Amino acid sequence: MSAEPAQGGGEKPRRPWRDNVEAVTMAIIVAVMLKYFLIEAYKIPTGSMQPTLMGNPDTGIFDRVLVDKLSYHYRAPKRFEVAVFKYPLDRSMNYIKRIVGVGPEWLRIQNGDLWRSDRPKDDPPRYESDWEIVRRPENVQSDTWKALDEGAPGRLQWLRMGDASSWEVSEDRIVARGDGGLRLPASSSFMDDFKDGYPRAVRESLRIRRGIPSGMNPVGDLRFEAVLEAQTDCREVVIELREGSRIYSFTLPGPAAPEGEAPVILARDLSRSARSPLARERESKLSSPGWRLPEGSGVELAVENLDDRLALEIEGEELLSLEIPAATDQTSNIQLQVRGGSATFDEVEVYRDIYYLSNQVKASEWYVEEDHYVMLGDNTQDSSDSREWTLARYHIPGVDGVVEGNFRGEEENPQRVPGGENGTMFFFRDEWGTMHSCLDSERRNAAPTNELRSLVPREMITGRALIVFWPLKPSLKLWRLKWIR
Repeated sequence: MSAEPAQGGGEKPRRPWRDNVEAVTMAIIVAVMLKYFLIEAYKIPTGSMQPTLMGNPDTGIFDRVLVDKLSYHYRAPKRFEVAVFKYPLDRSMNYIKRIVGVGPEWLRIQNGDLWRSDRPKDDPPRYESDWEIVRRPENVQSDTWKALDEGAPGRLQWLRMGDASSWEVSEDRIVARGDGGLRLPASSSFMDDFKDGYPRAVRESLRIRRGIPSGMNPVGDLRFEAVLEAQTDCREVVIELREGSRIYSFTLPGPAAPEGEAPVILARDLSRSARSPLARERESKLSSPGWRLPEGSGVELAVENLDDRLALEIEGEELLSLEIPAATDQTSNIQLQVRGGSATFDEVEVYRDIYYLSNQVKASEWYVEEDHYVMLGDNTQDSSDSREWTLARYHIPGVDGVVEGNFRGEEENPQRVPGGENGTMFFFRDEWGTMHSCLDSERRNAAPTNELRSLVPREMITGRALIVFWPLKPSLKLWRLKWIR
């Protein structure tokens, strides 16, 4: 049975203006829905997450990122994800940091590393054995290593040791001829330099602002990478990572090594202190029999001391690893030694880990409540994060109750402006972003004031950063397109 058109039927006349209004309206609705529920773009204004995310007025580089706003509606945020959240002390602002503490747990920063404990809140950890070190997943760690560039751009300044006068040392390449060795750095130790990790093309444009600490702490967590090619006469190659009085040796047998030799990791402590775990053990050793450097063929090599664990990688695969006790003295260097022949190190790269500052901030240990999180910036020297968020509380004339908000030093919030007819004016932005003002003589502190507020509740976390999609700066050889890990 077919339907018949109604009497007087026919197509209604088209109204292009109406179609356009409907299309624009739907586009706005879809855009709002996408932004509110699914995905949103953000611009990174500061360098607090460098090198993962960049925002730097000196170079004009401000990453644009896409943020997934849907996932956290169905699951809890996870440790080490990069998250966008409402700043608890000024909810008109969005912050972006890395989640490092997930309640319920105790969390602390010690010697630049993160540690956690499952002890209950009313019975805090008392012994070192109550704590365990927190390690990043491999894909996160690969993005947070900070590339080092000692001295001139693109050049690592090695110090020759022993009979290394015939060695050729150039940019990212070392040709070792005969017994000898090199040391890096030529100074006493690798330090937490503010510029570490920035791309080489932008390092020289960076300025260290007043008050930002740089190069004040020795860093023991290091990684050395190279393509190593051993010649026929090479007996062995030794790479040493030194940390205080400790020596971590990675020995690789060469083509001329005696039969039965194998790669070895050896951890020793040269101090005579009876308190040193390695001094009591004297040495810890692992070996992998049946492998040696191939003759005249380059292999990708990496050795690292990371979070109290030594590792040797060949062609991207971990060959050996060794757990070691925590070290308090992190004065560090790298030494290369070639014995019994020649070898070439190509594509040399040296990295250091993030060294979380704890001695120049307001807090370095927390009990993290359930459904609360501790947020830190990857650029620990230039990050306003859970280590220092401080709540200020004031009684202000004409406002009922107590006004609360973010306390920032150096007259950032609150601000006092002298010179008015009635005296100095007081300005303070509260936790909702509202600006309050009064005569400085009329406001009063409310107790408790200048109180540390380190934790972010789950309901304030709005999304997970997914991808950097801009900028592209061919003049600086920068293409900021990558997944965020």
